[in-house]
Amino acid sequence: MGWLDAASGYQVRLGENRRVQCRNGKGKQLSSVPASIKDDPQVVRLRQLAEWLDRHDDECLSAVDGWMVRSLPVPAALLVEVWPDQAWSSALRDLVVTAGDEVGFLRDADPDKGVGVVTLDGDTVRLKADAVTVPHPVLLDDLEELREFGAELGVEQKVQQLFRRTFAKPAEFAAGKKSVDEFAGGRFEQLTHALSRCRGLGYPVRGGDAVYSAFEGGREVEARFWLGGDYPESETWTGELRWSLADGSGVALAEVGPVAWSEGMRMAAAIHAGRVVEEKAAGQ
Repeated sequence: MGWLDAASGYQVRLGENRRVQCRNGKGKQLSSVPASIKDDPQVVRLRQLAEWLDRHDDECLSAVDGWMVRSLPVPAALLVEVWPDQAWSSALRDLVVTAGDEVGFLRDADPDKGVGVVTLDGDTVRLKADAVTVPHPVLLDDLEELREFGAELGVEQKVQQLFRRTFAKPAEFAAGKKSVDEFAGGRFEQLTHALSRCRGLGYPVRGGDAVYSAFEGGREVEARFWLGGDYPESETWTGELRWSLADGSGVALAEVGPVAWSEGMRMAAAIHAGRVVEEKAAGQ
């Protein structure tokens, strides 16, 4: 971005790190914006632009993460349309996409050439399909091979897909079982500590439960992990992890889909990791 004229002979611009840069009338770039022009209209507009760009980045990442978690088919025409926007292309680049039998790392979306991917054979191909799917990693049969090849290619996914922590659903459960106890009993000195960890991880809390909503098999399934319902300053212990439908009815573990299972377990594991860990005495 070029320099813009501000008050008192200063010029300002938005740097690559999205911080407002300033130089004086002699062309010397300053370490910070002088207090005398911090409310200059040009400075204010640049700061507002930086805030908008940050929000736009977050919105693009959130949208692409939603496509991946829901394994949604994305029209190739949409990818072509948004690719010139750096925020979109940055969020999409290097994600594993599928189209029919083709699997590859997304590298390009061109209006003339179409969607370009790098396959596991190392070939660059153009997909002819009208839509591609961004699958959740738990649904990828060649996940380990893709991880290894991705490491060789040096891929850096903005949206966690390849190296997202996944949990495979066990083949069998006791009849009618509706909850997982693996992460129960984690102690937090205060409930507010657990709530703060949820906020940091991006999980909402409702009715004492950390909640993750997954869309699978044409329905919304909520994973709910009990944190506690006492005063925020009270000591608390984590409880069961269970799944339910939008109307609140419980879902038997055998009926939970692989994505809802993996994301629910991932949520509970991440929260549980912040519990108080008692140090064992020497010799124990």
